[in-house]
Amino acid sequence: MKLEIVALQENNKVMQSYNNDKDFLHTFFDYKNEESSYPERLEELAGRTFGRTQLAETIRSFMEPFGISANASKHIDELSGNAVVVIGGQQAGILTGPLYSVHKAITVILLAKEQRDKLGVPVVPVFWVAGEDHDLNEINHVYTRLEGRATKHQYRENFVLKLMASDAEYDKELMASLVKDIFGKFGETAYTKDLLDEVLGAVDKEETFTRFFVRLMNGLFKEEGLLFIDSATKQLRELEKSSFAHLIEESEQLAKKISKKEELFVEKGFGSPLVAEIDAANLFYVHDTGRVLLSRKDDYFVNESLGLRFSKTDMLKIAQEEPWLLSNNVATRPLMQDMVFPVLAFVGGPGEIAYWAVLKEAFHHLGMKMPIIVPRMSMTLVTPQVKHTLSEKNFTVEDVMSGAVVNAREHFVKGLHDECFDAVLNETENMLDIQYKKIAEFTEQQGQMMQELLKKNLLFHTKQLDYLKGKAEEAELLKHDTVLRAFGLLEGELFPEGVLQERLYTPYTYLNSYGPTLIQELLRLPLVMDGTHKVIYL
Repeated sequence: MKLEIVALQENNKVMQSYNNDKDFLHTFFDYKNEESSYPERLEELAGRTFGRTQLAETIRSFMEPFGISANASKHIDELSGNAVVVIGGQQAGILTGPLYSVHKAITVILLAKEQRDKLGVPVVPVFWVAGEDHDLNEINHVYTRLEGRATKHQYRENFVLKLMASDAEYDKELMASLVKDIFGKFGETAYTKDLLDEVLGAVDKEETFTRFFVRLMNGLFKEEGLLFIDSATKQLRELEKSSFAHLIEESEQLAKKISKKEELFVEKGFGSPLVAEIDAANLFYVHDTGRVLLSRKDDYFVNESLGLRFSKTDMLKIAQEEPWLLSNNVATRPLMQDMVFPVLAFVGGPGEIAYWAVLKEAFHHLGMKMPIIVPRMSMTLVTPQVKHTLSEKNFTVEDVMSGAVVNAREHFVKGLHDECFDAVLNETENMLDIQYKKIAEFTEQQGQMMQELLKKNLLFHTKQLDYLKGKAEEAELLKHDTVLRAFGLLEGELFPEGVLQERLYTPYTYLNSYGPTLIQELLRLPLVMDGTHKVIYL
């Protein structure tokens, strides 16, 4: 396994500014993403109080069914003491979702280890699973590679209600069938049977998307002591009672501050990551019909489409007596996370960093500073076959990601056209057109029916010429199939559908080929969180 560092062109304006613009950082964040920020943040956390014992018990209780390693148990014990956490999260995708879920977990683990050594205090890695999210269409599919293209495999069951991922129970037969179909596309290797048995075992043991996700992720990272918590678990909701009450009490002010900050974000040309509204409650209510968003109207918390109407007193009572009926939205989740966990640093992707950027004043209003924000590491895995093809065609990984390979393929295909053949076909088409015009002159007096017949007849011959042209092109492409497959392999593996590999393919694509120790091998590489893209030759 070989590591190569690549400085890809950053097209995301928010990330460009986050990495390079000091004024941007000062305006939208509390800490710079640099070494000197960590002791400062540690000192700030020391002045705050957390329900550490209950938090540790909650995590232990949640993780017990999945298996708690010695390292994880040690981390839970440390969390009940004086530990701080590096935290990152993701939705509960099938087969762990795209590779970036694993990349995020790797970043969290390595950053926690690094800061534990440097600060001399326990720093614990935590993965916050967004189990309260209800957009199941974002997590119900997996992509595989087929003949150089990304192919989507979707869990087909329809959920009528807006169920949270933690409440959405899958059909075990349907899920097992989907998993088998996906593994069938991977191809048989020495690792396939054990890996497939493990995944099918997880399908059978669990019932919801969230628990299926956690069982697989815990299996991949168990020895690293990565802790997991589901944002929707009832025991966590109990711990969040007072925090929900705080969010309810300050709902109006939080909405104003978030909206105002997003207006500034828009003015500076960064867009509207939250599309914040001044009357937003920034909370969901878990109703019989699913998870529904609340707004504020006339001092009430409402969802008008369902006729829901709660006074502030009602909401505070729910927070105290039935907190599992409340759920955070994208704006309050970071706030809740920081109220519950002693967060040293948060690891996020570009989209997350964009919406965190409008929350600074909301954090301050609740008496907190934002944690240090660390972009997750971005990686591309290169198989030996792809490495060989890159070398053979004299391309680099950067060439593929910049579009140079697409341009080279198009140039190659254009060069295959037989211009003489095209000229003969065009000449034939022109001759037909001329001859049919002459025939039309002779049949002009024979009525409209004859004219229509001539048009159809000419169209038939024109279509036949087009068909002949298409078949000639097909035959030419077939002659050069090996070269074209090489182009397809590079694009399909390294930049599928015009996006980075990590945004599409499941890690099981690579675990199937390289075995279950692949994650540990990645963790042993000298990976540095410096904003560069990591290319890893397998």
